[in-house]
Amino acid sequence: MESPKPRVAAVSYLNSVPLVWGLTQGPQKGLADVSFCLPAECADRLRAGTADIGLIPVIEAARQNLPAVPGTGIACEGEVRSILLFAKTPWQAVRRVAVDKGSRTSVMLTRIILRERFGIEPELLVMRPQLAPMLAEADAALLIGDAALRVQPERHPYEYLDLGAAWKELTGLPMVFARWAGPHLPPDAQALFDGSWHYGEERLPEIIDHQADRRGLPRSLVREYLNRHIRFTIGPRELQGLETYLNLAATLEPALTL
Repeated sequence: MESPKPRVAAVSYLNSVPLVWGLTQGPQKGLADVSFCLPAECADRLRAGTADIGLIPVIEAARQNLPAVPGTGIACEGEVRSILLFAKTPWQAVRRVAVDKGSRTSVMLTRIILRERFGIEPELLVMRPQLAPMLAEADAALLIGDAALRVQPERHPYEYLDLGAAWKELTGLPMVFARWAGPHLPPDAQALFDGSWHYGEERLPEIIDHQADRRGLPRSLVREYLNRHIRFTIGPRELQGLETYLNLAATLEPALTL
């Protein structure tokens, strides 16, 4: 009897498109039942049993004690551009941070950066990712993914941090945001996702044109983002950065499974 296709929950943001290009457009198409949602919802689908594998926040993989598929994911080394923290007060005066409901790794990263760099542990307020309403309710606001890409941070009157750059400054290491993970990974999971990524990697110019039109973003921004800011391969340095992140996260959330 043929095994059922794995139910794959993929992230709907621009940064995941090269990873799933083979699954949606290439030789891996039809090998999995792929659906798209926010990173936090990918994790929730795994917890609920409505997905078998998800591109989930690394903090959620630790919380759910889920094995990850080696090889690919979403990472950066230095400026990431799509994870921006704005503040309307001096950083040390931030008491409340409005955070994007779609994010969990970046919310924990925000807590780590604010504590390690500024010595503060503010209250968090979950909101829709719109900068003006967020800053009307809080001292600082976290935008991730496409919502952050649509903002030109230097044009706003607020202080801001690119959290990829802030992490590199703090640790000297890459930052890993999401990995493929699931409770019962099939033996061919790495081959499936590696193949999909390599198909996308070979077609990045096509993806850039397609996604710039589809998402209404400047081609120059999409090109720089996918070629320079995002890393899709999780190697030894990325794993070192991930271990450092989870160790720091555990000091704020002791129940984490490391």
